[in-house]
Order: sequence, then structure tokens, then C-alpha cells
Amino acid sequence: MKTHGFLRVLKVLLFVLLAATICGFVVMWLWNWLMPAIFGLHAISYWQALGLLVLSKVLFGGFLGRHNLRGDWRARLIRRWEDMPPEEREKFRAGMRGGCSHFGSSPAAPKA
Repeated sequence: MKTHGFLRVLKVLLFVLLAATICGFVVMWLWNWLMPAIFGLHAISYWQALGLLVLSKVLFGGFLGRHNLRGDWRARLIRRWEDMPPEEREKFRAGMRGGCSHFGSSPAAPKA
């Protein structure tokens, strides 16, 4: 049983290393193909591309894992809609029909 678990961990580790290697080369290739021609920036090495990949993950993705945000917000919205009294629903609908005006306020009258 222990060797089976060890092999599984080894497979996952090899997959992660392979994926990081491929992603690093793709980022390096795209950067070196686009950025010098478009913005006049210098070409980067593989390690700089890998660092850029990690930096973008820190800045934009975090390390807590990806949650299913698409399903979560929709379920929350449906729950909130179902919990709303009919008067509030109508007020919300009227506010949405008003376009870009603030929720609950009437649209501005056209200027003459």
C-alpha cells in the first residue's frame, strides 16, 4: 500500500513539473515573440518567464485554489431572489428597467 501511494505522489509531482516546464516555455515564447515587437521590451529567459508566471499567480490567482465562482454567485442570487418579498422584487425590476440610474431612484428627467 505504501509503494502505491508513493508512486501516485511521484506521478503528480512529475506532472506538475512537466506542466510548469511547458507553461514556462510558452510564456517565454509568447513574451519574446510579442513584447519586443509591440512595446520595445527586452527578451526574457526561461527562468524570468517562470518567475513572471509565479508573480501573476500571486497577484491575480492567489494560492488558495480555485473555487467554483460561477455556480456560487448564481446560487446565491437565486436564493436572494426567492427570499425577496414581492414588493421588493417589483422595486428591483423597476430599478433594473431604469438603466444606469441608481437602484431605487427614478431616472433623471430629460433636459429641454
